[in-house]
Amino acid sequence: MSDQTRKGIVEIQKKLNNKQEKLEHQIKELKKDDPFNDIDHVNDNAAVDTDVREQIGHDTIEATIAGLKKQLTQVEEALKRTFDGIYGLCVNCGKPIGKQRLELIPEAEHCIECHGRLTTSL
Repeated sequence: MSDQTRKGIVEIQKKLNNKQEKLEHQIKELKKDDPFNDIDHVNDNAAVDTDVREQIGHDTIEATIAGLKKQLTQVEEALKRTFDGIYGLCVNCGKPIGKQRLELIPEAEHCIECHGRLTTSL
């Protein structure tokens, strides 16, 4: 591996590590904001409308956390690919993922063609 390639991989790893830390922080903060994590929540005799608001808040936070965890998994898998020497190759077809796509979405695991096929088939 050339020095230029090695430097590029190190930069990608830094970018992915920063994204990983940011996602982990967001998840941690959202968990703090979840009304169901309030110790007093179980013992309170709140009005029904308050319970409904708390349920909606909890559901919204849970959905957001699920999305962030999915992104976090993608970032962790991309980091693993950098160490395995296969970063930048489509996990579906093995072709290179476009440089612009990787710059915008460093955790991208599919080339644009496979991504298009996979998202339209869902």
